[in-house]
Amino acid sequence: LVLREETAPAPFRRSGIEQFALFRSKTGRGAGMKHNPGFLKLVDAARARVKECTVAEAKARLDRGEGLHFLDVREDHEFEKDHAKGARHLGKGIIERDVETLIPNKEEAIVLYCGGGYRSVLAADALQQMGYTNVMSMDGGIKSWREAGYPMEH
Repeated sequence: LVLREETAPAPFRRSGIEQFALFRSKTGRGAGMKHNPGFLKLVDAARARVKECTVAEAKARLDRGEGLHFLDVREDHEFEKDHAKGARHLGKGIIERDVETLIPNKEEAIVLYCGGGYRSVLAADALQQMGYTNVMSMDGGIKSWREAGYPMEH
């Protein structure tokens, strides 16, 4: 007997966290990084409210010279090790405090990235709550950027 997920009785359906964990295991997103259930629940809720783009879409926008802010929200030491070419650093720990100084116009385009696309989702959600209307999180983060062979800076 095989039950399809959408037709299974409620006790046999996967929770959002379980589905997300299954998605991560099938896609390799977050591989090597163990995320706690509470964190995944928080990210899952934010992801429903945030727009995301692929690394290819972000790179194409940068290549076209679109006026967008490309921000790395990782920790200082992660950014110093390496980062996507052209990215500016505004760590997740301070982004809410400092973003209005760096980007006073809340309608300007912003693409955020982190290591794997989790912290940037949370940061994008926070910026939207602050009134920023054109914010995206780059799905897969710097890991996917590197895998695509896109330019890096040290």
